[in-house]
Amino acid sequence: MRCHPLESMGLDEAMRLQFHVVDCIMQEFEGHEILTRGDLGVVRGLNKPVTTKKAEAVIARIFAQEAAIMVRGAGSAAIRFALHSVFSPGDQVLIHRAPVYNTTRTSMEMLGLRTVEADYNDLEEVKEVLSSHDDIRGALVQYTRQKIDDSYDMHDVVRAIRSTRDIPIVTDDNYAVMKVHDIGVQCGADLSCFSSFKLLGPEGVGIIVGRRQYIETIERESYSGGMQVQGHEALDVLHGLVYAPVSLAIQAQVGQECVRRLKEGDVPHVKDAFLANAQSKVLLVEFDQDIAERVLEEAERLGAAPNPVGAESKYEFVPMFYRVSGTFRKADPTLERRMIRINPMRSGADTIMRVLQESIRRATGVSGQDR
Repeated sequence: MRCHPLESMGLDEAMRLQFHVVDCIMQEFEGHEILTRGDLGVVRGLNKPVTTKKAEAVIARIFAQEAAIMVRGAGSAAIRFALHSVFSPGDQVLIHRAPVYNTTRTSMEMLGLRTVEADYNDLEEVKEVLSSHDDIRGALVQYTRQKIDDSYDMHDVVRAIRSTRDIPIVTDDNYAVMKVHDIGVQCGADLSCFSSFKLLGPEGVGIIVGRRQYIETIERESYSGGMQVQGHEALDVLHGLVYAPVSLAIQAQVGQECVRRLKEGDVPHVKDAFLANAQSKVLLVEFDQDIAERVLEEAERLGAAPNPVGAESKYEFVPMFYRVSGTFRKADPTLERRMIRINPMRSGADTIMRVLQESIRRATGVSGQDR
């Protein structure tokens, strides 16, 4: 099986990003404001807390963009708001020829958008589809992989679209922000959308960053006081953005070390191991027997998380041992019986190897006392 995982930042680059985030915070906040829990309500003239407005300015500054906004509903709502700000009901939207993430598909149906597909792995096809469909009003590009064999580069896809048509581009950057070198808007897109929950931030807060004209549309249409992200939540978003880059870079290094050790034969009954973005970047382990379900049961008994919370949220620090994604199961239903995915979270390679080896021993062994 051939996968093309996104290239993760190294630890040195992640450290520089952390320092950059802190510097951006200090350019928007005075010191005493940082050491508070922020304000509340719809402040006159802003219609949101002052702290929230300043935090949004920080996020725009981090990614060198015109504006940013925090919305309720996590990454899914961020995409929904972004699509609404860019498109009108009935518009045609270019998407990748691949399974669309469920909540994104729901958003497109809610907004009455029609889709036109092109293979983003084939830039000439992208140009051809855009040239032959005059009614396409914009494009949606998901940063992480939608299919096992996806290999497209965000810079190249945005460049191909821009060279053919002058249309707005929205990117779904969930599972990519603070991991990759450039997010969608830094590659030339108009809006990038992602969840703070996947970046050690609070639940339910989505982030949109990019062109001011679209951000202002979202602000005008999110007037209700109950839709505002409160000051303490905005500060928690910034806290997560400070610590996420280094944490995620270490996580990527652990995944690479696990692949190396597994390929060297450190653990019996492992046929293959590799990294893939499905959706988050994970370690995929293939066994030489159909023991995946039993391995997962034993791994949970040994302390591994059996399912995601926010897929890399602040609550997830033990490694997650989980079944392969729906995308992989659709491609090959037999994988569910012989393959698992592991997200290291905050754990080290030694812990993952210990849990994996013992889980396999119990799954293939037979001693009832081990259970």
